[in-house]
Amino acid sequence: MASFEVTGTLKVKRDTQVVSEKFSKREFVLTTDTSTQYPQYISLQLTQDKCGLLDNFQVGEEMKVSFNLRGREWSGPEGVKYFNSLEAWRLEKANAGGGTSYAAPTPSVSNNVISSGEIADDLPF
Repeated sequence: MASFEVTGTLKVKRDTQVVSEKFSKREFVLTTDTSTQYPQYISLQLTQDKCGLLDNFQVGEEMKVSFNLRGREWSGPEGVKYFNSLEAWRLEKANAGGGTSYAAPTPSVSNNVISSGEIADDLPF
């Protein structure tokens, strides 16, 4: 599983949703590339015990997020569909001189990190 990082400004901070007795999630949106003509709005989510990590941040605050890219296959009456999600596992204050990190215990992850600048340079359009 690859691990990525993105830095941006917290735009939207949603409440925790209890999906089932065994699963909860919390969604939030980061704004990146604000100095360009086309800022990006990145939707991420926290799950389970990590939902509380977002309590340490306010809308408008700059943060660095470490996340994993997840993909799922779903078979239904209309055929097979595929879903992706960006699952955050560490949040850091980006402008706090060295940063304050908030992370829940996680399994070991890969160190494949890609910056938002590298992503933009790789787009075909």
